[in-house]
Amino acid sequence: MNQAARTEKTPNIKIRIENARFSYAHVYKPQAAVDGGDPKYSVSILIPKSAKDDIKRIQEAIKATATAKAHVWNGRVPADLRNPLRDGDIDKPDYPEYANHYFINASSKQMPGVVGPDGRTPVDYLVSGDYGRVTVNFYAYNRAGNRGVGCGLQNIQWLREGEPLGGSRSKPEDDFDAVETENLWD
Repeated sequence: MNQAARTEKTPNIKIRIENARFSYAHVYKPQAAVDGGDPKYSVSILIPKSAKDDIKRIQEAIKATATAKAHVWNGRVPADLRNPLRDGDIDKPDYPEYANHYFINASSKQMPGVVGPDGRTPVDYLVSGDYGRVTVNFYAYNRAGNRGVGCGLQNIQWLREGEPLGGSRSKPEDDFDAVETENLWD
């Protein structure tokens, strides 16, 4: 059986994360890859350590992906397999928003769908710090000596605004009052 046939029989595993906070949200415009690769849409998904059901589903999906896609690594899951689920307290100790959270970096070459609380209406205002739900899929990779399970970004449901992350930028409505424009330039 050729590799393409084996891949078709083992589709990527897709799950929904119910308790997510978004960081480094590049969901409306793709960002250039650090390694010079193609630009991608991406987001770092913060999951509270208290969200036990989400964490369990993620761990199970990663394990199932590694087992189902072992053909990517010549039939055996490597001992040094890179795991996309990381501990914010260990891997991002200088970022207070990552404290008491796990996180996953998810990306895609295709723009994710971003909808509001009704699950239907597109929104264009999701920013780093906001909360919601997200669907992701897990896949196996073996590139340039790096072997692991990666995370693909699918869709996002924006649920509520959060404290903005990534700087102290203010909102325009906080900076400006209404101005009468009738004789503004006279």
